[in-house]
Amino acid sequence: MNRLTQLLSSAVLSLWALPVFAVGPEPVWTLSGFAQPESVVYAKQQDLFYVSNINGEGTAKDGNGFISRVSPDGKMIKREWLKGLNAPKGLAYNNGFLYIADIDELIVVDTGNSRITARYKAAGAKFLNDVAVDSGGRVYVSDTGTNSIWRLSGTSFAVMLSSPKLEGPNGLLVEGGKLIVGSWGVMTGNGFETSEMGYLQSVDRTTAALEPRFAPIPFANIDGLVSDGKGGYILSDWMHGNVYKVSATGEANLWLLLEQGSADIGLGPNKRLLVPMMLNNELRAYALD
Repeated sequence: MNRLTQLLSSAVLSLWALPVFAVGPEPVWTLSGFAQPESVVYAKQQDLFYVSNINGEGTAKDGNGFISRVSPDGKMIKREWLKGLNAPKGLAYNNGFLYIADIDELIVVDTGNSRITARYKAAGAKFLNDVAVDSGGRVYVSDTGTNSIWRLSGTSFAVMLSSPKLEGPNGLLVEGGKLIVGSWGVMTGNGFETSEMGYLQSVDRTTAALEPRFAPIPFANIDGLVSDGKGGYILSDWMHGNVYKVSATGEANLWLLLEQGSADIGLGPNKRLLVPMMLNNELRAYALD
């Protein structure tokens, strides 16, 4: 993208998607005491949240990472429910099993007995990030570092799609026959700096075809991504601390203006949006209505 295009995109975006006066609602509750919380997922069967804690460098295999359990009303049930992980990030829950993205492997935990039942190595992966599960039990994992999406089908864990056009895939959401992908943006090679911010696009889960992006103006360094239950989406921008509501046609509107570090968001009961604030070591709950 040349400089003129960047300026035009920024100008359009500022009018189209960024009401700078908006700050959004106050949290219903805030829970502190985490160690770089990255992702949160609600386990309906158990009526609790699981929260991943990196607790160190995001790519360090140091064994410092852990998973916390939190009640729906914002109480810490057990801070270090599962220990000995490296840098756990994205989480997904399905039928009693917790799926954890941990640098270059997908870890499966039986939440009934708190034991790891499987580890799936992602050879060549650099930064496994978000996790999503479809109705058939297939698990999808983004690798932001290599522009790839992995898929676990049965016991086979392999690359589903690898393309520079994914532009730093991070947030994932299963929607019918599609996998909605939130990109971080075009990486410059200088840490997580981007020359162009991210947007939303989709992948056909049968053919793995990457489809035209439907939030066409780059507007965020996307981290978490969930459905709003109305045909649209809610997503977090880690770098800028923003949370957006995005319509089904791709129009983005700022909903929450937060601090940097708003990570992989999740949905909870009573229409709550859960936001891990990685740099504040907090988990916040917001009312969606």
